Amino acid sequence: MWLLTTQGFYSAVAHREEPDTIIVRARTKGDIEALRAQIPGLEPVENAGADYRWRAFITREQWRDAVTELIEAIDYDNFKTAVGERQGQERANTYHHVWGELMSLQREDGPDGA
Repeated sequence: MWLLTTQGFYSAVAHREEPDTIIVRARTKGDIEALRAQIPGLEPVENAGADYRWRAFITREQWRDAVTELIEAIDYDNFKTAVGERQGQERANTYHHVWGELMSLQREDGPDGA
């Protein structure tokens, strides 16, 4: 699961050996540390050789509760604008690029939705 928020970008995956554990991954230390707002005591782990440098190992319940808090904190009517205001224009530009790339899925979908 990819989750782009006004506080950071997260990739969440299941732990291969521990079914109740979610590995939340981030590209930046700031993003993973921002998740402490929802998960106090979260301990980031750095792996400079991994595709996502920053990780945290949490329970599925912690992830569910964190995502619920992020949902409840939505107070904007334009996501990319809110990202720019909270994380700066460079991050907003990156998210805008992702938005544009995903637009190709809509174009490929065709007029009949197939």
